[in-house]
Amino acid sequence: MIQKIIFVYNANSGVGNAMLDSVHKIFSPSTYNCNLCSITFGVFTEDKAWKKFRSTTNLELQFLHKDEFEKKFVGSKFVNTTLPVIFKESGGELKEFITTNELNELKSSDQLIAAIKTKNLK
Repeated sequence: MIQKIIFVYNANSGVGNAMLDSVHKIFSPSTYNCNLCSITFGVFTEDKAWKKFRSTTNLELQFLHKDEFEKKFVGSKFVNTTLPVIFKESGGELKEFITTNELNELKSSDQLIAAIKTKNLK
């Protein structure tokens, strides 16, 4: 059975927001508040190891920005959770898969990929 993993960025969708995020990453990377964004995307392009993982995994991956998540899962107990976060969806129910604290400890896309693979085996 294919598992669905939902990634929720601590950033809003849209071109304008993406440009502001890129500027923030350049001028003040230490205060940028989405480590998931930082390790999967550089300032201008997607991380190569992450892109390869996305294109070769058997997992179903869904990526949502904060505003998209709030609209899609309105009324969910997770709407006000700290972000970024990764959920696993099972039977239409969300379960935390990788918490904000765990994500904030990661330093690279390779570490994120390893965490996903390890936790998916449990």
